[in-house]
Amino acid sequence: MHESREHLQTLTEIRSLMERSSKFLSLSGLSGVSAGLIALSGATVVYTRLRTGLFTILHADPEATYTGTNQQDTQQFLVTVAVIILVLALLAGTYFTVRKARRQGLGVWNQSSRRLLWAMAVPLATGGVFCLALLHYNLIWLAFPATLIFYGMALLNGSKYTLRDVESLAYCEIGLGLISLFWPGYNLLTWAIGFGVLHIMYGLAMYYKYERTTA
Repeated sequence: MHESREHLQTLTEIRSLMERSSKFLSLSGLSGVSAGLIALSGATVVYTRLRTGLFTILHADPEATYTGTNQQDTQQFLVTVAVIILVLALLAGTYFTVRKARRQGLGVWNQSSRRLLWAMAVPLATGGVFCLALLHYNLIWLAFPATLIFYGMALLNGSKYTLRDVESLAYCEIGLGLISLFWPGYNLLTWAIGFGVLHIMYGLAMYYKYERTTA
């Protein structure tokens, strides 16, 4: 009995080592929380700036148009805010992930992290170009759900190389993006829920599940 227990423990250790070598397990839940807070801040800035014309800009009325100089200014403003949110979220995510990896005695830049980045890079890059095309053709309202859908696809693709809990977040992002397609005029709200609220909920869940006991 004692011998079989030792064999079971050995197999568990081997499985853990294999999982660590094939998957990137240093993603921090606090990265999700910080990304969510940054996204909510960005959504608040957009709403404050565009509040009076938001429904027209997002085509709440299918026959509404939004052209002229204001259109270009709005597009530039949205792209600028999106880039700032992305940069800040990446910086915060990198900081918390590196901190977690150091506490675990693991390296951040390795074969598993490279596989994860590449798996997510293709859907994200494709989605970025697609959204720029939507802005070019004045389909601003479609850009919001498109970011959710492509981001969810990137998470789903990358979940094979990291914590499987990411897969649940991916399905939520994709589902919310699809719902948003049929809810024009409220796309900023669904965007804030997807990138803000869902990230915070996911991050807190991951923190209490994997990090709090080892912090």
